[in-house]
Amino acid sequence: MTDNLATLIPKLANRRILVLGDVILDEYITGRAERLSREAPIPVLEFTSRRYIPGGAANPASNIVALRSTAIQVGIIGDDETADHLKSELQQRGIDISALVTVANKPTTLKTRILAQMGHRFPQQVARIDTLSRTPIPQSTEEAIISIVKSHIKRVDAVLVSDYHNGLLTQTVVEQVKIIAQGAGVALFVDAQGNLEKYRGYDVVKCNADDARQVLRREIVNSAQFDTAANDLFSSLSLRKAMIITRGGDGATIANGGVEHIPAPHISDVFDTVGAGDTWIAILTLAHVAGASLAEAALLANIASGIVVRHVGNYTPSPHELAKALK
Repeated sequence: MTDNLATLIPKLANRRILVLGDVILDEYITGRAERLSREAPIPVLEFTSRRYIPGGAANPASNIVALRSTAIQVGIIGDDETADHLKSELQQRGIDISALVTVANKPTTLKTRILAQMGHRFPQQVARIDTLSRTPIPQSTEEAIISIVKSHIKRVDAVLVSDYHNGLLTQTVVEQVKIIAQGAGVALFVDAQGNLEKYRGYDVVKCNADDARQVLRREIVNSAQFDTAANDLFSSLSLRKAMIITRGGDGATIANGGVEHIPAPHISDVFDTVGAGDTWIAILTLAHVAGASLAEAALLANIASGIVVRHVGNYTPSPHELAKALK
């Protein structure tokens, strides 16, 4: 199968994907740990660097453009400095930001990670501060998002929905996007991250093992239990193509009438799992649109995620890195 995947990599380019979801700006502040504070038993960090990386639904979009396809980012931002930083980072990566909607009374979601550096050791995350609002979006914003999806739907190969539970993907938006996409014959891929029920009737839905356990409210440990869980979710959600449960180092389980287990590469040097799921759904979407079976697409997604976890923060593998990992 890996021979087929090698020929697939160039076909990931020149696709157009509408990426809909909760956009986030990830901020990484690194400081060198020099001493303990006199005020509390905590390290005092002397500032060394700050960097911004698009996160949330903006990370799948970043992965898509890194593989030389087009990502149209649909999401909401605030009227604030964080939005300016996020738009700048997206534009630098070549992501289309024309479909971002500004909501004046909501801040742009910001996740600030504090990392401590000591000697030559790898920086360690010591705290995270989230700036966000869970206030429901107004009806006018729902209508604007739906209108944007309608205007783009005939010019894209797929819609990728990334749900970070920050308020954009209301039941109304989710239902209307399903109607619009299926009416146009455009496939819907979802990284639901636990809130599965509202994606009933979608095409491909992906969640991780912990989300599946929480939704089904039962123990899921061995392969037989994952097979049953994926099948149960596939049936109960009336999905049109497949239900996929990702299992980290144990690969992924796909249910689409039958059940298939997709292995993951062995990774010994895992530094950070942040962003691996975003890369996974982006690769799956591009590969399936490019003609791969869901099993082939999932295997390539597993390999790509194995590259991501070797880096700190959101990382976007290049076509060259994918090809090298396949060897």
